[in-house]
Amino acid sequence: MAVSLVILAAGQGTRMNSDLPKVLHPLGGVPLVVHALTAGAALEPERIVVVTGHGADQVQAAVAAHAPDAVSVRQEEQLGTGHAVAQARAALDGAAGDVVVLYGDTPFLTPDTLARLRAARTHHDVVVLGFEAADPGRYGRLVMDGEALDRIVEFKDATDNERAITLCNSGVICANGAVVFNLLKSVGNDNASGEYYLTDIIAIARARGLRAGVVRCDESETLGINTRAELSRAEAAFQARARAAALEDGVTLVAPDTVHFAFDTVLGRDAVVEPNVVFGPGVTVESGATIRAFSHLEGCHVSRGAVVGPYARLRPGTELAEDVRIGNFVEVKNAVMDPGAKANHLAYVGDAHVGAGANLGAGTITCNYDGVSKHRTEIGAGAFIGSDTMLVAPVRVGARAVTGSGSVITEDVPDEALALGRAAQVTRPGLGARLMARLRAARKGQA
Repeated sequence: MAVSLVILAAGQGTRMNSDLPKVLHPLGGVPLVVHALTAGAALEPERIVVVTGHGADQVQAAVAAHAPDAVSVRQEEQLGTGHAVAQARAALDGAAGDVVVLYGDTPFLTPDTLARLRAARTHHDVVVLGFEAADPGRYGRLVMDGEALDRIVEFKDATDNERAITLCNSGVICANGAVVFNLLKSVGNDNASGEYYLTDIIAIARARGLRAGVVRCDESETLGINTRAELSRAEAAFQARARAAALEDGVTLVAPDTVHFAFDTVLGRDAVVEPNVVFGPGVTVESGATIRAFSHLEGCHVSRGAVVGPYARLRPGTELAEDVRIGNFVEVKNAVMDPGAKANHLAYVGDAHVGAGANLGAGTITCNYDGVSKHRTEIGAGAFIGSDTMLVAPVRVGARAVTGSGSVITEDVPDEALALGRAAQVTRPGLGARLMARLRAARKGQA
């Protein structure tokens, strides 16, 4: 059966004390709403509708960057969750099957839980995701009638007996789309908040003879983010899970608590990650590669047997082939380094292609930016770039060519050639000693 997603992302998040919309605060290197989109993608939805409100243009741009096919609709007035879901009606016109309602500030739902939610629709017209809360607090309560869900009561409207219930509402609902929108027509706002609650559709459904049920999950999956403190705890939980998964998959983390992952970090078995490494989004490290201490990687691919760091930075567009060596204080951006290429220390390699076995000496810089546009540098296989060489792009250094230390290379260098581009040295006998004596005397006179 087909399914569509409705993701509610309209909340202002005033308790975050931020100008940034709540669902755009980062977790694991990406906005919170991306986690909801990623979880929902496991259902292979026919359509995705994101309901925006505060900071709608920013939220829409972030959603489009991750899920270009998603449709964003705006909730102009914040009149409750039921009102928010109703805004998705037009965008889902003609869509068959079920609707699953998720939340842009709830990042930890698992594909398994969502699959169980969908499967429960076989026995129920409306299915709610619930959890047993250690401290129910101000969560809505799920009032059961045997194995059936009778109604959902918001904390503000609950009696003392209802507040004693520990089975709580996550807000996630699955039902046939036509049924959801039909039930929403009967939802009123006669409650303590004056809002249209999505949760009211359960009692309305039961009154119409429809079946409602509950699928339970662990409370940790339902964690919603409303404050900076909750965001910090969520980041800690995310990192703990990512580290545990990496270790389980056969990755060596020398000091796990110091390694920081992004939501999509991929590490191959027998990869080694030393202390204080940060993975930004879009990183894949193949089996047997080593990432040494204090390195930062984002948007890059590191192949088998490569060694990166310590104190290295790989920026987006970096492709390191097998057995490449990137050493301390080397930065690589939008560059391909073929098998066995080396930049062992103090280099910048940007917008470049470095051939197999080429060696970039200390202080090598590809001068890729002219102040307006970026230009590429091509370095052939087996080339030797002398220390402190400036390669002014666009430029090509041929296979097995050599550049002299301290050279500024502005023209192409043929294969196997030697290129020198530096001013002639001037030597004045005895002048060094006389100059230093004069400087010391001047300094002494100032004392």
